[in-house]
Amino acid sequence: MAKFITDELIEQKMISYGYGETNSHDEEYVRELILKHFSVELTDDYSGNADFYIYEESTADGYSVFVATHDQRVVNVNENVYYYDSDLGDALEEYIKYSNGDEHTPEVIYVDDLDQQFIDDAIRELYEYLAERFHAQAIDELEDEGYVYDDPKTEAEFINKIDVILS
Repeated sequence: MAKFITDELIEQKMISYGYGETNSHDEEYVRELILKHFSVELTDDYSGNADFYIYEESTADGYSVFVATHDQRVVNVNENVYYYDSDLGDALEEYIKYSNGDEHTPEVIYVDDLDQQFIDDAIRELYEYLAERFHAQAIDELEDEGYVYDDPKTEAEFINKIDVILS
């Protein structure tokens, strides 16, 4: 008799990874989980030695622009300056995803205001990215344990699954 992969089994695996459905709604938990996973630390305490900087700057004629850069001394206008702060989420997400921090020396990201919406947006995107990866990992692990994923999309696939199970 075949053992089938169920949503409950997948959820148990997801919980063991820290990505269960219940915790996914707790913003503080999600933020801590993502920052820990990528070995990144956010700070609004300017020290000049962060690995990445996100801050607001004023132009000569009084407009606000936003800067996201590795080196605040060399800002490339085409690559590091944003007119809208909502675009900073993509820059932050990209930096975090490919950061090189480790558990003992996390990469430090300076953000002049830690309560910005773009931070929450980037964290949520990274959480969804990792949740999808861990969901696939859960299914792989369950299949390695002898479970069968029973999710036929068409009648023909259903019949083929039944044939495989019965043979």
